Amino acid sequence: MAIITISRELAALGDETAHELAKQLNYKFIDKQTMEDRIRSWGLIGPKLEKYDERKPSFWASLSQDRDDYVHFLKTAIYTEAAQGSCIFIGRGAGVVLGNVPGVVTLFLVAPQTIRVERVKSYFQCDEKRARQIIDQSDHDRGGFHRYFFDVEWKDPGNYHLSLNTGYLHPAACVDIVKIFMSHNISAGAEAQGVQRIGELTLAQQVKHYIIYEKEIPIHFLEASVSNNTITLYGVASSQSLIETALAAARDTAGAIPVQSEIQVIQEYSIMH
Repeated sequence: MAIITISRELAALGDETAHELAKQLNYKFIDKQTMEDRIRSWGLIGPKLEKYDERKPSFWASLSQDRDDYVHFLKTAIYTEAAQGSCIFIGRGAGVVLGNVPGVVTLFLVAPQTIRVERVKSYFQCDEKRARQIIDQSDHDRGGFHRYFFDVEWKDPGNYHLSLNTGYLHPAACVDIVKIFMSHNISAGAEAQGVQRIGELTLAQQVKHYIIYEKEIPIHFLEASVSNNTITLYGVASSQSLIETALAAARDTAGAIPVQSEIQVIQEYSIMH
């Protein structure tokens, strides 16, 4: 199993390249609709989803519980889809969320501004001035989304395995380059390690979901990690009894895997929702 993530400028042929990759590699293409359907199935309704989707939230939105819910369900959707097998993600920060997983290839697609303008004019049937406005807004939103949620510079090519210019490369040529890269860099061992790591990330997310969203145990900033066949909980709680309750809930989800706590106790801790 291998996974490809695509981050792209507007009008850099992101969907076209993803479809061509899916066709030639026989991978599942996880498009925007698939991700939204997953997230909505867990109760994050349209207005909440649209408020954060590939854009930096407003000041007040950044302080709300909706923001934390969005990040949680976004990661859950990415891990859930990745666990199904070889697939291609486009956008939604998947390259950051999965960037350190073995067997994952992160791809960034760009194009010259003049070519992007002409493509946008054609897509939206608008004049050049409006096309430039659409491009500027898209770049602003996607850059802000990555900085705010993941603290990375979206356009920095150093954050990706491959950066390809679709002003000069047809999607089929991009696929050829990706296939060559994978043949030299994605071994069977890396794929196996990737499967294991995604399983760990999925389990950690399931544990967090059970504690916060099903049992509603008030552990603030809760995170769970799985390493060396052990689950570790991190966060802040107002009492030791809450930590013990969270550990019991984690064990209900984890089965036979040991669970330990690094949750800090801070008396009378409160948080803005």
